[in-house]
Amino acid sequence: MIALLQRVSEAWVDVEERRIASIGAGLMVLIGVEQDDGAREADRLLERLLGYRVFDDAAGRMNLSLRDTGGGLLLVPQFTLVADTSRGRRPGFSRAATPQAARQWFEYLLARAETLHAPVQAGQFGAEMRVGLVNEGPVTFRLQVSAG
Repeated sequence: MIALLQRVSEAWVDVEERRIASIGAGLMVLIGVEQDDGAREADRLLERLLGYRVFDDAAGRMNLSLRDTGGGLLLVPQFTLVADTSRGRRPGFSRAATPQAARQWFEYLLARAETLHAPVQAGQFGAEMRVGLVNEGPVTFRLQVSAG
């Protein structure tokens, strides 16, 4: 499972010109699900997202986590994160989970996040979304938790 997290002052998701999710300060996280991902990978990734220290402390050092700040968490399904871009001019998606499995594990991750943190918002799986954000820093990290 892959996460591209961005520290934001605000972020939102629109579907069909209607705002379906928004947060203030916190993390906007794009989520990609790979073939062998399951509950173990989702749980581990969520633990990392909630505990990853990307927010400044009083001394201006990235020393605080989302758990520490109580900021918002916006999870957005993002199929293209699992693309193989190692050669050619067209991405390959052989490592991607099937749409059914990806939906299952994204929804699992979202449900677990909602039990462990607040506020949590989400994009819509399979929808054509417009995602907006104000990246603070900018601070962007790629996290990956692999099966096995």
